[in-house]
Amino acid sequence: MQDFIKATAALSDITRLRMMNILLIRECCVCEVMQALEISQTRASRNLSILYDAGFLKQRKEGLWTVYSIDREGIGKENKKYLDNIIKAVSSALENSKTAEADIARLEKSKRISPACP
Repeated sequence: MQDFIKATAALSDITRLRMMNILLIRECCVCEVMQALEISQTRASRNLSILYDAGFLKQRKEGLWTVYSIDREGIGKENKKYLDNIIKAVSSALENSKTAEADIARLEKSKRISPACP
């Protein structure tokens, strides 16, 4: 039950919903999330961390970058099956959102801008 509460609390913020929406499109490093959502590095990192701690994301190192993606393998585990339904609900809720569409358009133009990108 605590995992479910943590997961739903993580999605109680529009920034994190927008992050989930772009991460459903493709994996991103922090600087790509910053560009797509037009937010600061601090805000991007903090919110990615919250989604990671709630079990939605996985991270991996790619050279100097930390790359985030939806943790589809973890979601399939017995105790996290509800996360798949939550992700589907997020995707459905943002389907016709102008903000989400603009985020995706910016994501298509985003790039890893610096080796120092956390």
